[in-house]
Amino acid sequence: MFLEKIKSAQSGILLYGITPPKASTQPERVAEIAQNTLERLTSLDIDALVVYDVQDESARTTEERPFPFLPALDPFVFASGYLTALAIPKLIYRPAGKFPPEELSDWLDQLHQHRFYPVFVGVPAPDYPVKTTLAQAYQLWSRHQETSVVGAVTIPERHNVLNDEDSRILDKMNCGVSYFISQCVFNIDYARQVIDDLALRCDKQQTAPPTIIFTLTACGSEKTLHFMEWLGIHVPEALKEELKTSADMLEKSVQLCLDIASNLTTFCMERAIPFGFNIESVAIRKAEIEASIYITTKVGEMLREKGVRTSAKDYSVPVEGQG
Repeated sequence: MFLEKIKSAQSGILLYGITPPKASTQPERVAEIAQNTLERLTSLDIDALVVYDVQDESARTTEERPFPFLPALDPFVFASGYLTALAIPKLIYRPAGKFPPEELSDWLDQLHQHRFYPVFVGVPAPDYPVKTTLAQAYQLWSRHQETSVVGAVTIPERHNVLNDEDSRILDKMNCGVSYFISQCVFNIDYARQVIDDLALRCDKQQTAPPTIIFTLTACGSEKTLHFMEWLGIHVPEALKEELKTSADMLEKSVQLCLDIASNLTTFCMERAIPFGFNIESVAIRKAEIEASIYITTKVGEMLREKGVRTSAKDYSVPVEGQG
């Protein structure tokens, strides 16, 4: 169970991430998309489903967005209304600053009733008027802390520029955050630097480290690659050239993701940092979605082979007084 794995700092957590359908989608089509999602994911051995909150981040950069922004359905509405047949926890993203405290508090209560868990993120643009600070949001969540966990995001690219991601992580840990989901990792050096600095800071402060969950995604076209870069994902030039000149970009990106997962697994194990992976598909092309399912399966197998993953399907909590 995801909750127990996070609370006990188990490594080998495996998540899958999706975005809800567009808000303009007709209800019958939403139901069809949900059914397709359920069919893809039912057989996967994952601990939880991540449901993203899609925000218009155009104000974050002067570069034109490769694809037009279209509002999506509320992730909680989609998860609670259409995905209940998938009997695993749902991790719901929420930009806390967009909502007043009363509304955010009600939303947290609804999440708790469904046994969903929040992942708080920042507002879509630096000048966005904040209605609830992240610190306030964590405080609102804290009344559920005995039976819930709250997540946050970590951005290795930001650490490369500001060199303070380890401090940000520790500050959020002090507010109750126990796991962090990264932006998609294509620059493994950036991710490793965050882990190294975090391990050193935790050791210095004699603090148990949080769980770091690395996001991986396949890339099947130059259009997807361009969009990933627009989102702020750094792809090293050599890697970019390798993808562009490969006979099959999608197949090449899948192998890169698997190599990154194996490398980060060894790296985190050596530094005693609890970790996991979150697999997603940035694109909505069927081939890239299927590639993300394949990556999820292969990463799960790799984690079990390395002895760091307990199957979500077999995991059970010992009955009090037993074991």
